[in-house]
Amino acid sequence: MSPALRVDEGAGVVRFSVRVQPRASRSEVAGVHGDALKVRLTAPPVDGAANAALIELLADLLAVSRSAVRIVAGEHARAKVVEVVGVDAECVRRLVTKGARR
Repeated sequence: MSPALRVDEGAGVVRFSVRVQPRASRSEVAGVHGDALKVRLTAPPVDGAANAALIELLADLLAVSRSAVRIVAGEHARAKVVEVVGVDAECVRRLVTKGARR
C-alpha cells in the first residue's frame, strides 16, 4: 500500500486525486504523484479524449461501469479529482501496488 495516496471514502463512494499524463506510450497507472494517483494515457488532451480515456481506464481497472466513474474537478487540467461509486479505498490503493495497466 502507498500511504501517500489520499483516498476519501464515505457512503459507497470514494474520491481521490489523479495526475494525468496525456499522449503517453501506453495507458496505465504509474504510481503516486504527491498524494495523487499518477495515470498515463495514450489519448491526447483534445476535445475531452483524455478525460474519456481516464474514465474508461479506471472503470476497467476497478471493475465498475463507466457511469460509476466521474471527474468532479479539474476537467481541463492535468490534476483532477475523481469520484467512483461501488468500490472502497483499498481497491483504489491496490491499483498502485499492482502497477495496473491495460
